[in-house]
Amino acid sequence: MTTARPDSRRIAVRRWGQLLLGLFLFGVAVSLMIRAEIGLDPWTVFAQGLEKQTGVSIGVVVVLLGAGVLLLWIPLRQRPGIGTVLNVLLIGPVMDLVLPLIATPEPLWGRILLFGGGLLLLSIATGLYIGARFGPGPRDGLMTGAHARFGWAIWKVRTGVELTVLAIGWLLGGTVGVGTVAFALLIGPMVGQTLPRLRVPEAVDPAGAGTAPGATDADTDEAPTGG
Repeated sequence: MTTARPDSRRIAVRRWGQLLLGLFLFGVAVSLMIRAEIGLDPWTVFAQGLEKQTGVSIGVVVVLLGAGVLLLWIPLRQRPGIGTVLNVLLIGPVMDLVLPLIATPEPLWGRILLFGGGLLLLSIATGLYIGARFGPGPRDGLMTGAHARFGWAIWKVRTGVELTVLAIGWLLGGTVGVGTVAFALLIGPMVGQTLPRLRVPEAVDPAGAGTAPGATDADTDEAPTGG
């Protein structure tokens, strides 16, 4: 009977801890940026617009959007990791739980600080859950899947998709502003600092410690697109 090596068990525990903590903090971070009311990333603008038009909570909208994007993986022949599925299922409920606890500051400087804190927390959360190597978020997998399937440049796919959802979200009433620009300019470099520091080293492990199905270096090296 084969037993897991202590280092393999520790890595497995760390991976699961990072994944769950990262997804929880991701939901908190997006909630902070929503309450700042100075602009959001394209996918959250889209979700917020749908919330305003349908009356459904933004957390439920985020789950439904993630599930819809995940369905698009099928024709792209992508295989989601457990982290991808938990990304879809957990971030939205965390947002619905946390948003009522956060008030929007009245002064502009307070809202800027709130957004900045949310953006910093988001970069850490992204480094945690992607660094756990359980698969990318559904939107990042869509981009890399289109690249693998059709040979399209990832930046072209990302730009086209995000401009589309941003425009639709804005028309539906989502918040677009200086925060939207700040997110676009800063999230990539910030995750570039957190991900290498939080990436779990690969090891053979009975709990599935290898790179998760559907996860590649391209997946984990891409900046996030709001989950």
